[in-house]
Amino acid sequence: MMLKITSAILAVLLFHFHRITLAAVATGSKPFPGLENLPKSFWNELSSPFTEVYEEENPVTENGSTPEPRPFFEDRDINVTVQLGAQIHLHCRVENMQKRTVSWVRRRGEEMHLLTFGVHTYSSDSRFSLDYQMPNDWRLLLRSATERDAGVYECQVSVHPPLTRTVYLSVSVPRVEIVDEHGATAGDKFYKAGSTIELKCVVSKVPHPSGYVTWRHGSRMLNYDTIRGGISVKTDMGAEGAVSRLYIANANKKDSGNYSCALADVAATTVSVHVLNGENPAAMQHGKSSSSKGAFILVVLLSLLNLSR
Repeated sequence: MMLKITSAILAVLLFHFHRITLAAVATGSKPFPGLENLPKSFWNELSSPFTEVYEEENPVTENGSTPEPRPFFEDRDINVTVQLGAQIHLHCRVENMQKRTVSWVRRRGEEMHLLTFGVHTYSSDSRFSLDYQMPNDWRLLLRSATERDAGVYECQVSVHPPLTRTVYLSVSVPRVEIVDEHGATAGDKFYKAGSTIELKCVVSKVPHPSGYVTWRHGSRMLNYDTIRGGISVKTDMGAEGAVSRLYIANANKKDSGNYSCALADVAATTVSVHVLNGENPAAMQHGKSSSSKGAFILVVLLSLLNLSR
């Protein structure tokens, strides 16, 4: 008996709740300004599924009429992946909406953060907004996705008991590497003056890449450089990434410096190139390695000398 009274009170509250919402939408204002500032526990308690056991509803009301059909989602819970920096819509198609209200929330553990309510956006993050699409898609728009946006999002319909659809969002972070002829990540690169600089950039973890790969020497873009001459860039796009090769013919001292490879403005990496006059690049690299070993041995000897005192 107490459960029936509680359900009746809640139904009356929801009815007035929707009347206020519809009146506010008609005037173009937010129905409940300041709603986003309520304690975090409020939305958790309001939105959490009820644990009580409900009696089966009678399909016929007291006056003999058939009740309004209950709303339902066209789509099931889903896992969605978006590339870092891209834009994405999280869909929520609802049938039999009647006068109910749809809201989007983000769940972080036990906390819930209100993003949208009806046609209004409550998130302080301007990258989130409601982008409604006729006839019934209450889709959430996220612009410029970051790693922190990954997580659980819920589309909720204001019925009793609650109706919730969950979207699990993952953000794919591209990997960009400049590699040597063996496929290992390249350190400093050494070339003889007059030889051809060859750099290989591998972009991975990018499903269906839509961005373009650019090469720079310092701040100067090389992809379309026609002033120096002898510069060639060849990029092959694949299903999961891209491979780009940079060629610079007849290298000279001015070609020394930092070279960067970037996937649009999402991810980049850099390598240092040294063009040598009259020295063998292999010997230079070997000499650099020998110097490092010599310095290490010197440190060990000095440490032993201090201990013997």
